[in-house]
Amino acid sequence: AQLRYSVPEDREPGSSVGDLAKDLGVEVRSLATRNLRLVSEGGQRHFQVDLAAGVLLLDSRLDREALCGQSPTCSLHLQLVMENPLQLHRVEVDILDVNDNAPQFPKPEVVLEITEVANPGTRLPLEVAEDPDMGSNSISTYELSLNEHFALSINVRGDGVKMPEIVLEKALDREKVAVHHLTLTALDGGNPVKSGTAKVTIHVLDANDNPPVCDPPISKVHLEENVPVGTLVTKLNVTDLDEGPNGDVEYSFKTSNNAPGKFTKLFSLDPRTGEIRTKAPLDYEESSAYEIAVRARDKGSPAMEGHCHLRVELIDINDNSPEIVLTSLSSPVLEDATPGTVIALIGVKDSDSGDNGQVHLQIAKELPFKLVSSFKEHFSLVTNGPLDREKASGYNITVRAVDSGSPQRATQKTFYLRIADVNDNAPNFSSPFDTAHIQENSLPGTSVFSVSASDPDEGSNAKLSYSILDNGMQDVPISTYFRIDQDNGTIYTVRALDYEQDKVFQVPVEVKDAGSPALSSTAVVHVFVLDENDNAPTIVYPSVPKGSAFHQTIPALAEPGYLVTKIVAVDADSGHNAWLSYQLQETIETLPFQVERRSGEIRVAQALRESEDPHRLVVEVRDNGTPSLSASVVIVISLEENSVQDFSKSLDLPRSSPKDTNLTLYLIISLVSISLVSCVMFAVVAARCL
Repeated sequence: AQLRYSVPEDREPGSSVGDLAKDLGVEVRSLATRNLRLVSEGGQRHFQVDLAAGVLLLDSRLDREALCGQSPTCSLHLQLVMENPLQLHRVEVDILDVNDNAPQFPKPEVVLEITEVANPGTRLPLEVAEDPDMGSNSISTYELSLNEHFALSINVRGDGVKMPEIVLEKALDREKVAVHHLTLTALDGGNPVKSGTAKVTIHVLDANDNPPVCDPPISKVHLEENVPVGTLVTKLNVTDLDEGPNGDVEYSFKTSNNAPGKFTKLFSLDPRTGEIRTKAPLDYEESSAYEIAVRARDKGSPAMEGHCHLRVELIDINDNSPEIVLTSLSSPVLEDATPGTVIALIGVKDSDSGDNGQVHLQIAKELPFKLVSSFKEHFSLVTNGPLDREKASGYNITVRAVDSGSPQRATQKTFYLRIADVNDNAPNFSSPFDTAHIQENSLPGTSVFSVSASDPDEGSNAKLSYSILDNGMQDVPISTYFRIDQDNGTIYTVRALDYEQDKVFQVPVEVKDAGSPALSSTAVVHVFVLDENDNAPTIVYPSVPKGSAFHQTIPALAEPGYLVTKIVAVDADSGHNAWLSYQLQETIETLPFQVERRSGEIRVAQALRESEDPHRLVVEVRDNGTPSLSASVVIVISLEENSVQDFSKSLDLPRSSPKDTNLTLYLIISLVSISLVSCVMFAVVAARCL
């Protein structure tokens, strides 16, 4: 069940609140046996149960204002617990307000000011008195002591609070009464009525009826940016017709608390003289103008004020250099880029205005580039001519920006543009014709010559490979004689060479780069085979089988100098290796014959005797090589009486004129002629190629 009681505040402890036994319908004597106990829902215990009388008693003095404050209602909640059977009862105790608090003003004395020229009806707000009591015990009304100039007006606020105001009912004269002393009384509605008072002192102020006047109220000042700190901007012209403190003017900036003016950080104001000066550098690019509001307030009571408005317009000076912004750069660029190819996008900006902000871009005239204006403050750097990486692999491009201010300000930015290679250069041999010499019979794999080529391109475009072309000039493909290292251009023999078979080779060599498409060039290497003494002389006449002898008869009366016969020999080698010499092998006995060393003629050296036996001569033919090679023939010479022999008939050779007898001489002349013809042919071929 729930029980509800009420009790006034400030009752003495032990006072009865309610008859629990009666209200619960329980006999008083059973309360103890059923263990009736009180459980408070709050932290502080304000009540107790008298089990003997069965009543609820106050345990302490209650203060409604302390317990519930300004709440319209004030209740305390309790719980009663009984056992056998277990029962729970809720008790709600209403605390009734009593008029135990008198009204009280926040300040015991209030000082007000009013000008003597205030019009009747002027209201002076007063502070509200406070009363902790509620309801009818709270403040009911206000009373003001009698005064012919002032009356009391009470307004009721939306929440029911009464607001007292003093109303001027009659004009004041400070010269008669400078101060008015009044008493304000606040009355509550309790019984008995309680009250509180406050003294009200009203000072009548001398009339400050002329506000400061700014002349002109709105003005404009032009000022160059970046003037030195402390530069005088202007001096305000303010007048106040009042005298004394009422005419003494103080100056201050007029700003809003929510948005204080930025100008206060840049300008200072002398509160006495009204001089406005700069206190920080001014920057046109940050703000081109400033609006300054100044309050001119006199020292009257109450103070009156006037307002001045000043507009400071800054004059731009050329204090900012242009700024170059490289938006994009296409690097590297191919060297075969067509004229007009966009290389870079360049932006430029200048924080100045007017001519000071007009910017022109420049680059060096000798560069193969030019600047094209895309749109305002944006330029394109494009190619203006052919590019050649082999002449210039890159360019340091300096872009210079100059404004139109006076004096001019300039800035520059340098960036590097790399030129990418394209395969536009064929490999080039150091010489289109080269000459090499190699000894015949050299082992296969012998290095003959190294050709060298260069390519001004780079990377794969300059990677060279060498090969031998088969031009069909030889009966056998040239590749069967020579091979070439494709990386370094060294020519090697494939097999041993024979001077007697081939004396000179024309080896066409091609060099090709790895570009796309690949470029190539050719050169011819003339390989001269050098003779080696690898062939022994061959005896042409007399021609006798190996191991046999040649028999020759001469007259027995042949005189010294008589031509017996002539040994004719040839050598397949050339040069010194083919120079032959003839000699007789030494014997024990002295022979009456001799051999001409160069011609091979065998002649009678001394007079012969008819009775002499046949003479056996061994003629040795030796070349001039190193080591020297030789061949020999055996000639048996017999004497014949009365025999006259024509040597020309005895030779097994075709008849010829006496000029053809020296065969060796003709062979030498033939070789020289062939050499001269070959040199002439090589010279003609070289002239045509060049």
